This record gives sequence, C-alpha cells and structure tokens, in this order.
Amino acid sequence: MTAEKKAAAAPAKTFTLKDDQSGKEWKLPVVDGTVGPNGIDVRKLLAETGHITFDPSFNSTGACKSKITFIDGDAGKLMHRGYSIEDLTQKSNFIEVMYLLLYGDLPNKPDYEEFKRHITYHTMVHEQVHFFFRGFRRDAHPMAIMCGVVGGLSAFYHDSLDINNPQHREISIHRLIAKIPTLAAMTFKYAIGQPFMYPRNDLSFVENFLYMCFAVPAEPYKINPVVAKALEKIFILHADHEQNASTSTVRLAGSTGANPFACIASGITSLWGPAHGGANQEVLEMLHEIGHKDRIPEFLARAKDKNDPFKLMGFGHRIYKNYDPRAAVLKADCHAVLEELGVKNEPLLDLAMELEKIALSDPYFVERKLFPNVDFYSGIILKAMGFPTSMFTVLFALARTVGWCAQWKEMIEEPDMRIGRPRQLYIGAAGRPYVALDKRK
Repeated sequence: MTAEKKAAAAPAKTFTLKDDQSGKEWKLPVVDGTVGPNGIDVRKLLAETGHITFDPSFNSTGACKSKITFIDGDAGKLMHRGYSIEDLTQKSNFIEVMYLLLYGDLPNKPDYEEFKRHITYHTMVHEQVHFFFRGFRRDAHPMAIMCGVVGGLSAFYHDSLDINNPQHREISIHRLIAKIPTLAAMTFKYAIGQPFMYPRNDLSFVENFLYMCFAVPAEPYKINPVVAKALEKIFILHADHEQNASTSTVRLAGSTGANPFACIASGITSLWGPAHGGANQEVLEMLHEIGHKDRIPEFLARAKDKNDPFKLMGFGHRIYKNYDPRAAVLKADCHAVLEELGVKNEPLLDLAMELEKIALSDPYFVERKLFPNVDFYSGIILKAMGFPTSMFTVLFALARTVGWCAQWKEMIEEPDMRIGRPRQLYIGAAGRPYVALDKRK
C-alpha cells in the first residue's frame, strides 16, 4: 500500500472544541503539514458554532496551503521547495532559484536555458514608460516611484492580463521578474540625475542590474565579481519568506482577480512599511545615530534598558528565535565585499563591524540569542556597493518579486480559491436611535 493510500485509509484527525456554558462539543478536522505545525480547519466554525476565531495579526492563523517556503524559527531553518537556503546560496544562482520557486523543481539544462532566455529578453520596458519618471520629483522616494510605475505596467501589457489563461499568467510573471530590475535601476538613475542605461542581454541577471545602476555612457563599466556574487546572494536570501505581510497582501489582492501587475504593486506598498522592508535602512540610520565607536557602550546600555525606547536595529528576529540562517550565509560576504572595495576604514562601516564584534561578545545579547540578522549585513553590503539607504527597500522588492509571483501563481491555480474576506470581532454600539440634527445636544 502506497503512502498516499495509507494516509487515506487512516482515521481522520480531529480537534474537539467544547462550549463550557452549553456543554456542546464540535469536532474540527485537523490538516497535516509536511513539516511544522498542523492546522485546525475552522472554515465551518461560524456556520456550526456561531463563533469566529480572534487572532489579531494572524500569528496563529494559516491563511493558505503552500508548497513554496518553510521556516523553522526555533531551529533557524529556511527552505525553498525542500532545499536549504545554505545549499541554494552556495551552489545555485538567482535564475535557478526563480525557476525553483515558480515551478517546484530545479530545472534541467534545456529548461534552465529556455527560462533564462525568457527573463533576459523581457528586461526592456516600453519606451513610453520612460515618460512616467518625468512626472515625479527628483527627490521622490524610490519606493513611491516603484509603486506607480509597476502598477502602471498593466496599461502597457494588457495583452496578458487574463489570469484564467495559463499562458497569460506565464508571460506576465516573466515580464514582472525581468522588468522590475530595469525599473529599479531607472528609479536610481532618475534620483541622481544620470541617463537611463538600457539592459544588456550578454550579462547575467545580477550583472545586468549592476550595469544599469552604475554604468554611464561616457566610459566602459567593469563588473566586480565579488560584488556581483554578494548581491546575487542577497537576492536569493530575500526571494521568498513564507506568508509575511507583503506576500499576504499580494495573495489578498490576487484573490479579487486583480491583474498580476496590480498585485505586485500592492506587495511593494506593503513592503515599504518600516516594520517590514525598511529594516536594513533602519540599521544604517541607527549607525548614523551612534556616530562613533566610542559611543557603542552607551547605546548597548540603552538597548538593555527596558525604560529606554532605543532599539538595536539588525539584531534578533521575530521569526528566528535561534539565529537567522540568512545572516550566517551573508556574514562572510559582508566582510569580503568590504575588503574588496577597500572601505573598511569608512567610518560608518567601520562602526558597524565594531558593533557586531562587541554585541557578539556581550553576555546580554548572547544569552538572549540577539545575533545580527540578515538586515544588519545586507544594509552594510548595499551601503558599501554605493546604494543610498532610500534604495534598500527597492532592492528588497526586486528580489521578492519572484516570491510574490510564485505565491500568486500557486493561489490562482488552487481549484477552490475564493476571495479573501477576514472576519472581525465587532465591539462598537449595538444599536442607537437616530436623533434629528436640531434636537442633538
């Protein structure tokens, strides 16, 4: 008997819910996950019991089934389609990880070459998109521009907006993954007053992005392989991270039937929040606030003081209670990039390395497992590469686009997909008589 038949033959698991007042009991189905916690199926809870669950921030609520990403926060583990993040960053590349997230398996050689060709030859944007940028102030926040131009892509590529057509979904996903780096680079160039650089098909995905950001028409641009390698790892490490705020936003928008360009734009707006995608920017802002290595003990003392609102940004993680596996991957690249670019004596980055050293030897942080997380190292690397802090969240969005697309694709292909409609626990007035305006006191 196969494992599937054994599972079907086994008695169904249930969770018993009891009402203490009436004594009534209800048996709720239990849904097994491959790894991690199982779920209690509460879809019929309201109809059968007259109650809803109350779970602000959805910390104990599973909104979907997914085969894409798994996180074990206690063990410090992150997997995409069953592959560890350590293996993917050390042995794979971003194009291969994109394919894996979208289609479930690592590609064979022909599939890899075909997919890479699709992404490479979709990197150019419609020439009229260039005019979008002229409508923004030069000092506009890059994320504000990205929200506008990504959403506006649907006005140019309306030939692939039928979400019920598999071919339309495919080409829209390819367009999004390929064009968002171009738009991100254009956003960067617009802010600094330099001409846009057209993408080059002879470069890899990451090399092409670096070229579009830092090349100028007046002279050749040489790509630093150490920088390219580090940025590729940053992209892989940020490609997907389960049902976080922006991914949930993309899924909720997608459940309405909205086109994929609008859905990804909604994810970008959600990512913009400082509690989500702006963490690595906050690391650099904190370092500016500390200012000098001599002040590190003062700020560490403040971080330990429960009555002081100061927080040590880039240390610890809401999900990872042990250590952030992405930070472990990126730490070596962080030091390699600083060494390669010769910026170890740059005051802000020198301060960051000293803060890392002191915090890792401080019993307060060690005992509480408040280790540097991925935002600490990625912020330092991006700063060393020459990106301003205002671009950090844009680069996060660039990397996360493939994860958003994979999650959107998975949801759309679910046979029983329905529009998302969270419930609420109403605590307002039960009923009030209307009083005419001239009689109100």
